[in-house]
Amino acid sequence: MATAYPFAALFLFLWVVADTLMLSLFVRSAGRPAWSAVLCVLASTALTVWLGSPSAMRETLFETPILALTMAGVVLGHVAWATARARRAVGREGIDRKERWVSAASEIFPPALVRLAAAEMTVIHMALFRWGGPADVPANARAFAYHQHLTPMCATLLILSGIEIAVYHLLVGHWSRTATLVMFVLSDVGFVYLVGLTKSFRFRPVLLTPESVRVRAGFLIDRLVPLDAIIAIEDGFTGEEVRDPATLNAALLAWPNIMLRLDRPLHRYSLLKKRGPFMRVAFRLDDPEPFIRLLTWRLGQRSS
Repeated sequence: MATAYPFAALFLFLWVVADTLMLSLFVRSAGRPAWSAVLCVLASTALTVWLGSPSAMRETLFETPILALTMAGVVLGHVAWATARARRAVGREGIDRKERWVSAASEIFPPALVRLAAAEMTVIHMALFRWGGPADVPANARAFAYHQHLTPMCATLLILSGIEIAVYHLLVGHWSRTATLVMFVLSDVGFVYLVGLTKSFRFRPVLLTPESVRVRAGFLIDRLVPLDAIIAIEDGFTGEEVRDPATLNAALLAWPNIMLRLDRPLHRYSLLKKRGPFMRVAFRLDDPEPFIRLLTWRLGQRSS
């Protein structure tokens, strides 16, 4: 059909892509979407049609200069407008440099894609290039480590991963060279990620600030708990409470030794499935006593 009626097929393709992306935009937007978002959808439509059209439809597009120039103008308009907003985002004060660049790139590219790329680059940078130095601790925060009980287990996993890579290379290679290359690449990527995750446990400790407790577990968990939401600090609790769905358990591969009870539910963020809010936070520290003393003192200062 596209070969027999390329012009009609081109307009149908344009309408389907634009309608789908625009409906998705309206569903995601709580109210009326911004004009910049509408322009971004139209630019995405133009790029999708240009890149995804069969050769007959693409030739028809080039033979219709008004349509081709309109689509190119929409793309260039989005790039120009987004670049202007990105420049303002880069010069914004009050946030760190990484957040400014992520915000600027999100003006040009899809925000979800930018956040994913930023997370990937952070993991790769920490795995390959960051081998020493202090942990990531802001000036107004106190850090509490939790990595000592995780390091031996993660080192064991790294050794097993190295053995797995060697086995794939030596044994699978006798059966299929292509399968060996594929599994070797996948194993190497997994090994790099495991190295980055292991190092992130030391570089991303639990933080106590004047306003909140930032519960972290490497790249896996990063949750801010306001001090005004904490009503109790406990170091003794039951297994039913830890396993309860209303508990955010941030202790990895170990039993938690601290639990924070909250006076209101806090929402949890999950990429895989929707999960309910939590009323308790459980985690493990290498030395919990200084954390409990300091947090108890700060909660007493706020109440007084």
